[in-house]
Amino acid sequence: MTSEEGQPQKQTDSAQVDAAGKEWTTNKDDKADRASALKWHGQDVRWMLSLFGTAIGAGVLFLPIDAGGAGVVGIVLMLLMAYPLAYFAHRAMCRFVLSARNPDDDITDVVEQHFGFGFGMVFTVIYFVEVLVILLMYSVSITNTAESFIVNQLHVPAPPRWLLSLVLVAVLILIVACGTRAVTRVMSWLTWPVIAVLVIFALYLIPRWNPSMLTSIPRNAAGSFDFGTLLLDLWLLVPVIVLTFDHSAIVSSFSVNVRRRYGKYSDDKIGRILKVGEPMMVTVVLFFVLSSDLALTPGDLAQAKAQNVSILSYLANMLGTPAISWIASITAFVCIFKAFLGHYLGVEEGLGGIIRKVAHAKGVVVERKKLNVIVSVLMFFACWFVAWANPSAIGMIETMAGPLIAFILLLLPMYGVHKVPALRQYSRKISNVFIVVVGVIAVSAILYNIVGLFL
Repeated sequence: MTSEEGQPQKQTDSAQVDAAGKEWTTNKDDKADRASALKWHGQDVRWMLSLFGTAIGAGVLFLPIDAGGAGVVGIVLMLLMAYPLAYFAHRAMCRFVLSARNPDDDITDVVEQHFGFGFGMVFTVIYFVEVLVILLMYSVSITNTAESFIVNQLHVPAPPRWLLSLVLVAVLILIVACGTRAVTRVMSWLTWPVIAVLVIFALYLIPRWNPSMLTSIPRNAAGSFDFGTLLLDLWLLVPVIVLTFDHSAIVSSFSVNVRRRYGKYSDDKIGRILKVGEPMMVTVVLFFVLSSDLALTPGDLAQAKAQNVSILSYLANMLGTPAISWIASITAFVCIFKAFLGHYLGVEEGLGGIIRKVAHAKGVVVERKKLNVIVSVLMFFACWFVAWANPSAIGMIETMAGPLIAFILLLLPMYGVHKVPALRQYSRKISNVFIVVVGVIAVSAILYNIVGLFL
């Protein structure tokens, strides 16, 4: 039995079952060890901030554009979905990773263990593509943000896009090449200032709030309410909401790290970190998104979407206050910068998993250092090329990134709950139904992209 809070309840007076399905005897020493494990440590704070930092990226900076574009109904939908999506989905995914047989197994290994080599390879490819699409989107966004800053704040001509994108992507790849510890440290350093700036910026926008967004609804050419357009807007909004509150790319690395340190107390430890981190993330994001939407008009949001820039970059260009414009542009840059770092860990895990599985099938063992170099080189050229090409960032979120994230974050762990014996203790919960429904809606948005190719 489990509580709706997600903590395993004791099966008997003397034993309890952990996320991997193992039964542990409880006694006074065990309770003391558990209490010691649940204390806060410096690394716990760094991981909490890294999870926060991974989520606060392009999704946060583009959600106001999409949510506001759907009018007041879109804003209400975002408010209702935010917290249950953030907490229950990531809690389930962490438990899925914890169900691995070996402490060092990541999510690609776990899928293969539970569902076989074939399904494991298919999942690994989907996982890699999902995080890759987000990484490519961040490459586009960070280049556009830097270009907008150079032109609008520095008032100098922007360098050639191929050169600007090359330099930015090269710096990012060099940082992630320093390893997971370096990435989490950089992200934790950057997250607190970003949180502070987003909150301060949201407060600064309060005097500019206007009622236009509260009465905004999709309309047709005749000016009447268009129900079909509303449904389409809400359908494509769900994947953006999923992406905004998503930090699944770093969940596997996070779960493996916690399991190495805390063993049988990993599930409790992860639960505590998420219970502190998720409410903080949701509160900051919702306050920022609401304040941004209320400070703009539907026409402003349509213009921001057409310019393919984040909400902070758009606000920086329209506010007319030099200091605020600089802060907004730099914050947008830092948000995307650190989210890129967090998602790169997922790309490294996914592509590395594909290469390892193919090599293992042929009886070849690939050294970890050599594997990381191969991944870094491939990702550098992929990110550079896409950043140079400059496709629509919001389009990538709506029709590719969001739906693929929904499959990995929402549907796969729920499938595991009903198929993996070690996870069945977490079944039959109302939160599972919510996760599945949101996952199906978000994944179905891929159909919009497919249909569009034939029309």
